[in-house]
Amino acid sequence: MAYDSAGNLLSRAARGAGTAKHAHLWDLLGILYKPHPWHGLSPGDHCPQELQCFVEMVPSDTAKYEIDKISGYLRLDRPQKYSSICPALYGFVPQSLCGDSVAELSSLKTGLQLSGDGDPLDVCILTDREIHHGDLLVDCIPIGGLRMIDGGEADDKIIAVLKDDATYGSITEIDRVPERVLERLRHYFVTYKQPPGSASTAHLTHTYGQQEAYDVIERSRKDYTSKFTGLEQILTEALRVIQG
Repeated sequence: MAYDSAGNLLSRAARGAGTAKHAHLWDLLGILYKPHPWHGLSPGDHCPQELQCFVEMVPSDTAKYEIDKISGYLRLDRPQKYSSICPALYGFVPQSLCGDSVAELSSLKTGLQLSGDGDPLDVCILTDREIHHGDLLVDCIPIGGLRMIDGGEADDKIIAVLKDDATYGSITEIDRVPERVLERLRHYFVTYKQPPGSASTAHLTHTYGQQEAYDVIERSRKDYTSKFTGLEQILTEALRVIQG
């Protein structure tokens, strides 16, 4: 897919096979309208080694925010009923999907028959900076991941560090992250939806390194492309219909 200088999605069909008139319309749309964080933003020119991610939540949030898949706006999913607080910036990789390919790897590694959860690939970004709100783009470096199974579905969490962060920026492998930091992340993901006295539906099976994180990211990009093939062409045709 093609992007403008702001990282917004532009139609290859409009730029290649379409007329200059339609290409100009795509340029205007990229400038005048906020792109959808899942579909309209780029994961970056150097994916998977470096990612541009969309952050939904920060550690100070007392409610669970989640992208609305239709509108692209942040939605208040639910108040945090219990004391769990996400210990890192939390969001997702644009144009990614936990689908068949991600589930295939999780099934291979766990020996379980899994499906993908159908959501964008989650990412946790470590930083020593106090960032007070989500709904922002962050450049980060993947260093590993947590293989999570939730209700029989693959729900991987990529662990990354904020690019050029003073404390975490030089870390290139997850085994260099202090164990207490990783333990807080693990505890959060297996307990944040769990009512007191009940069993958790989520569990973590593996902590994996950078190379496997690259594989998971690439698989999620493949799953996204498989599901949303033809999206650009559909939108281009819609523009033609609108113009008559």
